[in-house]
Amino acid sequence: MKGSGLLQNKKGIIFGALDEDSIAWQTALQVHAEGGAVILTNFPAAIRLGKINELAALINAPVIPCDVAHLSEIEGLIDKTKEYFSGGFDFILHSVGMSYNIRKKNEYTHLDYELYLRTLEVSAFSLHKILQSCYQKNALNDFASVVALSFMASQKVCPGYNDMADAKAVLESIVRNFGYYYGKSKNVRVNSVSQSPTATTAAKGIEGFSVMSELSNEVSPLGNATAKDVAKYICMLFSDYTHKITLQNLYHDGGYSSMGFK
Repeated sequence: MKGSGLLQNKKGIIFGALDEDSIAWQTALQVHAEGGAVILTNFPAAIRLGKINELAALINAPVIPCDVAHLSEIEGLIDKTKEYFSGGFDFILHSVGMSYNIRKKNEYTHLDYELYLRTLEVSAFSLHKILQSCYQKNALNDFASVVALSFMASQKVCPGYNDMADAKAVLESIVRNFGYYYGKSKNVRVNSVSQSPTATTAAKGIEGFSVMSELSNEVSPLGNATAKDVAKYICMLFSDYTHKITLQNLYHDGGYSSMGFK
């Protein structure tokens, strides 16, 4: 895969690459193809169980473990990233989500609240911790770009998406609110991307996912966007062509979010 040099001399962190099906994995490949440099990070157990080291070898990137539930680990990651890049960096992809209630098949009307808090901690609050750490450490360069992955369940009812829907709503609020402060102080852009139902490893564990994916593909005028499609879109948001796009939840779903009935 060879790009056009869109991200030449850009450097940043990609959270959440697990295997070839993940959006983070495809984004890392696309960033590399466009001339950018990447640090890969994930939860330690995900690194052991996934294939991230294979990706690291493909794009010549270091892998730094980080449990985003712990602020100290995030701060350590930011420090190591600044050291590796000899200064500030230009982009972050937050592709992190986990619901133990979904794993345990707890219905939304019967949530385990301790697990609910863990869902919010990992899937949403982690973005605030990352942004706050970067803000306080002056880690992101002027006009850097932060992208977080969301889903339309933040705005509309998607039965089966469970407490992750609440986490995505919180995530989008953090995008807007922290994005305001980061934009005013450093011209840093913060956006979220709401993607088509994409058959990632995590998504396949959601009850009714296959039906949701088939429906959106049928209703969308352009059909479902793939992980590779959204990777290209994220690279555009990382690039210098999108300096005035911030505080937005951007739909990248073939038009599905605007459809009524077909």
